[in-house]
Amino acid sequence: MSAQLNHTIVWCRDKQLSANFLADLLGLPAPQPFGPMLVVKFDNGVSLDFYDNDPPIASQHYAFLIGEDDFDEVFARLLAHGQQWWADPGKQRPKEINEFAGGRRVYFDNPDGHLLEIFTRE
Repeated sequence: MSAQLNHTIVWCRDKQLSANFLADLLGLPAPQPFGPMLVVKFDNGVSLDFYDNDPPIASQHYAFLIGEDDFDEVFARLLAHGQQWWADPGKQRPKEINEFAGGRRVYFDNPDGHLLEIFTRE
């Protein structure tokens, strides 16, 4: 048997704001509409499908593996947004970069409070 993750729905208060935030931050193509959703596609064929929903929105965690050079660009855009970031998912180490296993990673919130992570090494 073969199984691959194809997509997941990201509940949000404003799909345009949340989908564009992610696409802009990661340097991805603009989100595309699909029915009532806005879809952000990734290089591996997986997509995040942003769907408006009424609060409360349960916080989820989404992690993005990126290249070392890409990390610098994405992190610069994160800073340009004035975004808070942490070295840990518990948000106990603000304004630090985690260097676990010789890579780099940071955690930050999207506009709906979902915890996002960018990292360079598994």
